[in-house]
Amino acid sequence: MAKQDLILLALNPSPILDLMERALSAAGFVVAVAHDRTGLDRSTHEAIPALLIIGEKFSGQDGFSISLEVLERFPTLPIILYAERDSTALARSVVKTGLSGYFSPPLVMADVVDEVQRSLARARKLGDWLRREVRRTTSSLVEKADFSEAERQKLEIIIGNIQDGVIVMDRNRNILLVNRAVRDIFNLDGSDLTGKPLGTSIPNEDLNALLMRASDGPLKYHEINFDDGRVYNAQYTPIPQIGAAVTMQDISYLKELDRLKSDFIHTVSHDLRSPLTAILGYTELIHRTGPLNPNQEEFMRRLQGSIQHMTTLVNDLLDLGRLDAGFDTRREVVHLENVMKYSLDIFENQIRQKKINLVVDVAHNLKALRANPIRIRQMLDNLVGNAIKYTPVEGSVYVNVSMQGDQIIIRVEDTGMGIPPEEQGRVFEKFYRASNAIGGAEGSGLGLAIVKSIVDSHQGRVWVESIIGKGSAFIVLLPAQD
Repeated sequence: MAKQDLILLALNPSPILDLMERALSAAGFVVAVAHDRTGLDRSTHEAIPALLIIGEKFSGQDGFSISLEVLERFPTLPIILYAERDSTALARSVVKTGLSGYFSPPLVMADVVDEVQRSLARARKLGDWLRREVRRTTSSLVEKADFSEAERQKLEIIIGNIQDGVIVMDRNRNILLVNRAVRDIFNLDGSDLTGKPLGTSIPNEDLNALLMRASDGPLKYHEINFDDGRVYNAQYTPIPQIGAAVTMQDISYLKELDRLKSDFIHTVSHDLRSPLTAILGYTELIHRTGPLNPNQEEFMRRLQGSIQHMTTLVNDLLDLGRLDAGFDTRREVVHLENVMKYSLDIFENQIRQKKINLVVDVAHNLKALRANPIRIRQMLDNLVGNAIKYTPVEGSVYVNVSMQGDQIIIRVEDTGMGIPPEEQGRVFEKFYRASNAIGGAEGSGLGLAIVKSIVDSHQGRVWVESIIGKGSAFIVLLPAQD
């Protein structure tokens, strides 16, 4: 095997060159000599030697520099350096450069041959190891590819048979996968959508609105409506290093149940309004029939209070019904600072009785609203009334109104008991009251639902920020009039 190895000598003409050439030839190696840099480059490309012996200085150039260039092209080629003098610095440079070894006078040809054979043996072991690693890695990659393909097919089968709609897209919002449910939801044909933009491949205004809203982050609720009455709730979830997924559930039956419930509540509330008004009127007429004793006066006062509470509840339900039905179409120019003043005036007695520290800060640069003044007053009454109701004696209520761009920001903050974090997302639902509020201040659970309906009908946003034991802040954003 050694007789087939080609040893390339890159040494300047000298007795050492002749001596090495004869000794290596006698040991059974094929020896070639490069007389200059051009010959060296040609020989390494054409013959690909098994080992290179290069002088510390060759053809007027530095042997270390030439060796580095050769190793960049042939990383596994063993190179031995010949130097005129041995030194510690020379040994360090050989190791640093990555050479196999070095010679220096005095030379013994047997030692030269032994070093060449050792270098070739190390190179062969390295080559065998590399080949084994390549085979092992290739085999592993093939196995992983087969496994990944099987897993991909399994995943496609699972997603394809899920009843909910699933759309997976890349970072550029090009479609990676849609399941069968999505094709049924949007009445798509069987054409391949992979790699196509989602916005143009599945044209739907609500779906495009979802993608626009999702630029701010994940979305848990977004309705997609269809002309035939179907309603789907869609969620947008980012997927790291892939893109994002949109999942859709059919909530048409829930919307129908909600409509039936609203119709029922509206009908019952409307039918209750007249008899409650009549009962309240008769309770007021009883005093005209004659004097009442103290117990009768107390019973009558409680009866009137209960009737008024029921009447307020009925009125709130009717208001919600009108708002949800879209009947709130009245719009005019509204100056919020004026409405705020009237709203605060009606709570003056409650503020004085509870010794509440009321702080009001209304910016002077407020723009006007295009709104229903009655509804805006109702919204403020509910927010301020709740803050006063849930603030303890000698507590504080802060009302701040400011401008931010083309939006008016209303912030009503109290120092009450706060709302538990897990319940903050539900405080705007109808009839819902926080668990720590039940048994305390009276309420129907409709005030904040009305606030949200009013804000939504004016294309605004409302949310709550609360800390248990420190209080709550309700923030409303309303677009100012253009």
